[in-house]
Amino acid sequence: MRRPLSGLPPRRRRLRRRHLRGAHRARLPPGGAERARTAARRALHPRPHPPRIGALVSYSYPQIALDHIARLVSTQEAAITAAVDAIAPRMIAGGILQAFATGHARLPMHEMAGRAGGLRPINLIRMQDLATRGGLPFSAVSDPLLERDPGFARQLWDLTRIDAEKDIVMVASNSGINGITVEFASIARSEGIPVIALTSMAHTTQVESRHPSGKRLFEVADIVIDNLGPAGDATLPLDDAVSVGAVSNLMGIVVVQMITEGIARRYLAEGLVPPVYRSMNMPDGDGRNAAIEAMHADRIATIEP
Repeated sequence: MRRPLSGLPPRRRRLRRRHLRGAHRARLPPGGAERARTAARRALHPRPHPPRIGALVSYSYPQIALDHIARLVSTQEAAITAAVDAIAPRMIAGGILQAFATGHARLPMHEMAGRAGGLRPINLIRMQDLATRGGLPFSAVSDPLLERDPGFARQLWDLTRIDAEKDIVMVASNSGINGITVEFASIARSEGIPVIALTSMAHTTQVESRHPSGKRLFEVADIVIDNLGPAGDATLPLDDAVSVGAVSNLMGIVVVQMITEGIARRYLAEGLVPPVYRSMNMPDGDGRNAAIEAMHADRIATIEP
């Protein structure tokens, strides 16, 4: 039992008070005092933390997008790696990835070609080639129903300088049913060229093909990558009649960037410098790009600004 201070002689009383005050002080290791003061300041003036996606309660799409990307990586990595395995050796040997799509599916294909961080040996095949090099009126090329006509696939194929021995074809179509995309992929396979398809399996398996054969894109491809988009593409129903939040192009861009990374790593594994574009808006961009643009200059179409 502690003796009351009043019962102690004056000198002992002073010593006891000092002892009791020290007992209540935090014993800090060397340098701990400064850390304690810093912690105290942060407690009084906390730094704002970046909000979690779940905290963005006004918008649902960011979390939907992240969830789809996570599923894509976990379920489609093998197919994406198979695409890299097919493309990389052909590209390293001098071949070109011939990329084709119509409508909004063009965006992931465009993402691959002729851009900063992208590989040079990629040729973007566009419907407008039928007008710029094939003599078709621009008014006809702008018809959104043109993609349903398989007859124009042969014209596009003949306008494109494709090396059946070295090149490889990638075709993107969310629905996978339109005549021109199915026919283009079919022509490639008939020439013995491997075909990679980027499509939505949830969508394409619920609709009938517009190609005379009745086949859909995934049925005429050697490697199929599922973009995991739902039928109709929109992921976010706002009411019984309205859904928004399409994911096919977002997923497609993730896919083609993964393919680009994989191919570039294969170049490095072979002790080669990947022919990757530098941004033309960087000071050294034009000079660095001039060297790689000499590759396949006669077989890779210039992309409009």
